[in-house]
Amino acid sequence: MIESGANVAVIGAGTMGNGIAHVFAQRGYKVTLIDVSADQLEKAVATIGKNLDRMVAKEIIRKELKEAAIKNITTSTSIAEGVKNALLVVEAATENLDLKLKIFQQMDAAAPAGCILSTNTSSISIAKMAAVTSRPELVIGMHFMNPVPVMKLVEIINHPGTSKEVTDNIVSLSKDLGKVPCVVNDFPGFISNRILMPMINEAIYCLHEGVAGVTEIDTIMKLGMAHPMGPLQLADLIGLDVCLSIMNVLLDGFNNPKYTPCPMLVEMVKNGKLGAKSGEGFYVHKAGSKELVVSDLTVQATPSGQNS
Repeated sequence: MIESGANVAVIGAGTMGNGIAHVFAQRGYKVTLIDVSADQLEKAVATIGKNLDRMVAKEIIRKELKEAAIKNITTSTSIAEGVKNALLVVEAATENLDLKLKIFQQMDAAAPAGCILSTNTSSISIAKMAAVTSRPELVIGMHFMNPVPVMKLVEIINHPGTSKEVTDNIVSLSKDLGKVPCVVNDFPGFISNRILMPMINEAIYCLHEGVAGVTEIDTIMKLGMAHPMGPLQLADLIGLDVCLSIMNVLLDGFNNPKYTPCPMLVEMVKNGKLGAKSGEGFYVHKAGSKELVVSDLTVQATPSGQNS
């Protein structure tokens, strides 16, 4: 079993990768955070430090635990070096199949025998990644939710060849991280995004067709459906490029037109309006501000059911 103190590697130092590294390090695991960019690694460690400081200020953890967690993290720009002593690797790179296949081949070549290879993918086939390795029985999905230090769920995805021992190990590990594991099978979007993304896409269609504005759509879903945030605000948090990518995975995987991305989503991504990461999506996002300011989106559309 993989227990506290074990060596874990996390590939990708973006929002998800640094969050995953954070939770492992906070629970006493020795984490190697890997990214091709040394600058990104430096920013990731700084972000982890700030998030831990916030937890200290809120008296969630002691200062000594924060300092220990930071000491548990080392960084590397080399996959081969970073995974060579790992019992578990968590791939958290960009949601791109070709990139993930390349990384899984590198992980498989460099990781020790018996090392579990997992992916934080939010929609891509686990079986496709397992197929490029020599250890498909040791490949599994480990889908954390954003923000990782806060969200309790880990969606664990078995492909048909995943061994039960590996699944049991990852379930136990997730509980040790203070998470709630839910095991699902390998279908496009799994459960979380197969349900969530069509809802977000439909909310964008409502905006695109002029049914209601950004604030009204999000308020109705928050107050009427008890969602903690509206679907358009959530889309901004996830990243509109990620939403588009997942919708395309669903469309390709199921070959069903109901998963066609809304033209407004496609256009916003094309124009670089990606949400919080770019500073603007359905809302304007300013550093240090939690105020929800609707971006200057104009919808030239006739509401459904009305004649032009």
